[in-house]
Amino acid sequence: MLVLTRQRDERIVIGDDVEIVVVDIRGDKVRLGVVAPHTVSVHRKEIYEAIRRENQDASGMQGELPGFNLPAQGSDAVRRLANRRNDSGEERREIA
Repeated sequence: MLVLTRQRDERIVIGDDVEIVVVDIRGDKVRLGVVAPHTVSVHRKEIYEAIRRENQDASGMQGELPGFNLPAQGSDAVRRLANRRNDSGEERREIA
């Protein structure tokens, strides 16, 4: 881990596109500003972990998809659903 000392209004540069700015220091709290392109996600650690858990839960989703009577298990369910045939035997593409 790299440990840096910065004062108010000083910056840290990460790569070519990201800057961390010390906005304010009050007691034991430091306010940081992040300057980054819109293509870079910036989250507090606890929010990042919550998003990651939600994504893992969604990718392992089990149950049944309404109206299709197929078990839902992530990408396997999508592949089966995409190649399903209708009652007259024609192949239909529900999800491409």
